[in-house]
Amino acid sequence: MKAKKIGEQVDIKSPFPLFPQVLLLVFAEDLECIPGFQQKVFHIEQPSEFTEDQPILNLVFDDCEGNDKLNFEVSNPDFKVEPNGSLVALKNITEAGRALFIHARSAQAEDMAEVLIVGGKDHHGSLKEIFKIEDGSLGILRQKRAIVATPILIPENQRPPFPRAVGRVIDSDGTEGSKFRLSGKGVDQEPKGAFKINENTGEISVTRSLDREAIPTYQLQVEITDVSGKSIEGPVLLDIIVIDQNDNRPIFKEGPYVGHVMEGSPTGSTVMRMMAFDADDPATDNALLRYNILKQTPDKPSPNMFFIDPEKGDIVTVVSPALLDRETMENPKYELIIEAKDMAGLDVGLIGTATATIVIDDKNDHPPEFTKKEFHATVKEGVTGVMVNLSVEDRDDPATGAWRAVYTVINGNPGQSFEIQTNPKTNEGMLSVVKPLDYEISAFHTLLIKVENEDPLVPDIAYGRSSTATVQITVLDVNEGPVFHPDPMTVTKQENIPIGSVVLTVSATDPDILQHQTIGYSVYKDPAGWLEINPTNGTIFTTAFLDRESPYVHNNVYTALFLAIDSGNPPATGTGTLQITLEDVNDNAPAIYPTLAKVCDDAKDLRVVVLGASDKDLHPNTDPFKFELSKQSGPDKVWKITKINNTHAQVSLLQNLKKANYNIPILVTDSGKPPLTNNTELKVQVCSCKKSKMDCSAADALHISMILILLFSFFSLFCKFS
Repeated sequence: MKAKKIGEQVDIKSPFPLFPQVLLLVFAEDLECIPGFQQKVFHIEQPSEFTEDQPILNLVFDDCEGNDKLNFEVSNPDFKVEPNGSLVALKNITEAGRALFIHARSAQAEDMAEVLIVGGKDHHGSLKEIFKIEDGSLGILRQKRAIVATPILIPENQRPPFPRAVGRVIDSDGTEGSKFRLSGKGVDQEPKGAFKINENTGEISVTRSLDREAIPTYQLQVEITDVSGKSIEGPVLLDIIVIDQNDNRPIFKEGPYVGHVMEGSPTGSTVMRMMAFDADDPATDNALLRYNILKQTPDKPSPNMFFIDPEKGDIVTVVSPALLDRETMENPKYELIIEAKDMAGLDVGLIGTATATIVIDDKNDHPPEFTKKEFHATVKEGVTGVMVNLSVEDRDDPATGAWRAVYTVINGNPGQSFEIQTNPKTNEGMLSVVKPLDYEISAFHTLLIKVENEDPLVPDIAYGRSSTATVQITVLDVNEGPVFHPDPMTVTKQENIPIGSVVLTVSATDPDILQHQTIGYSVYKDPAGWLEINPTNGTIFTTAFLDRESPYVHNNVYTALFLAIDSGNPPATGTGTLQITLEDVNDNAPAIYPTLAKVCDDAKDLRVVVLGASDKDLHPNTDPFKFELSKQSGPDKVWKITKINNTHAQVSLLQNLKKANYNIPILVTDSGKPPLTNNTELKVQVCSCKKSKMDCSAADALHISMILILLFSFFSLFCKFS
């Protein structure tokens, strides 16, 4: 059929007298071959019935390259397009809906045509279903309106030249001087300027290439205005639908793709699912994907270990469980190159690829086995630590609990002297001595060891004889040092006992009872240098006075260390501790504090100082203390001392004295038996005090009562002769 000029009507010969006319709204230019339908929109009236196999109209599609592999699809499955372009019904139909949409595709091009049925009712397969457009959004042919605005279909990615005429709206009234006005998204709203309308003819043009993945549909508004621009009809919706082109490759978005399958899994076990995304229209074959495995690495033991469901993308195993054996595989990790192709997998489809990694997981189907039935170890008595490593073999995956070994001593360890742990790197059993062995008690030990895995074995596998082993242990005799009994050794002595006094006789024994060795003794540590020991019989005696008040004594206990040395070659030594608890004797006289006091010469309070006393000895050789002044008589009786408590006394003046320095003899006596007395001079400075300042710098020469001096001298002579 030859295209007519714009506005001309085209008669289509039809066996149905009810189809009087078809109005051509979208036209093809005669200047060049434009791939697609040469007529895109048809109008027919709803007949009483569409008769089976009777031509309804003829469609002309030209891809400008010979129409290789041309096929048609109709939105209503009750219709088809014959190879010659005739649209026919597949059966007698009374209702076909308001529109039919015919999709044509060849190896070089594709396009969409629309057949509008005047008087038809909504039917499945309508445009709104094909393009998933909500009810009421399509500008189908409107009745009783002056504006006829049928939907316009435009393929995406059209090439220049632009602008390109794509359709027309009609003013059925044809009011003189009226003009068309177009508005909406794509005209005066972003993206602005994509469409325009000839205000006189109603011709719609697209000004640039469209992208369906960006905007699949445009809803524009058409109005008719008078010469002043005032709207006189409308607005009416004009739907522009962007026809999808296959311009997007499938993409795998969710990588990396890693799947796991247990070794020995049955044939058909699902490993993982591969899902690709195609941005093209999901209602078309442009986004209909098919999956395929392009390559498998490695290709052993079979080049086809796996199969992928071409529609779902599920990867499953296709080999027998026996071939899915991790221990016999060259590599338990497989890499599959997965292809996703759109156009339902046709050769013209676009391709996307991704790598799927499949790991054959290990199960515990191989028990660990000792490399030999009997191991030997030699260990010295008295030492601890690892003495032998027990090696095993396990064919399972070293990164799993199916390989990691757990060792247990099941016999020969009643004293819990042995312990076995697993080396995490080598999987060996490290057998250790945790309690020192004694050659004199037992020179040989035999242990029975079993090995298992952290994970349980699969049900049809069991541990065998090779999972147990014997360890023969030989204990070597060493020269052990003598041992003191008891240790520590304790004794109680009074301090200041005579030099040469026996403190204690120690005793040490040699554990090496089979060697019949002699033992000698020596001092190891004697901090104060008070002790000596007989090297033969172990008798300890004093070489100096023991002093409880010494800084080497702590909490009344003096500690010294002694050695016992056997006659072995080389000799071995043992160390013993002696703790001497010292009892106190009254060997320290008390001392007073302070020994200096100051008082104002005009003081109203004649109390001079409070004296305290201390004693290094222990109770009862300390307080209560007795405080005394040397005797005073006559006019020199000016001092007084008064007891406050068991440890303190008050020194006071009986009258004010002149500014001078005074030395007062003070006697203090403890409560020991016999008691000890200390005679100490208390220096008292009598100072002048003015304006809260004490001046002791100009004190007269020392004033000491003659009577006090005579009495003090007499007391000293008395003590000497006594």
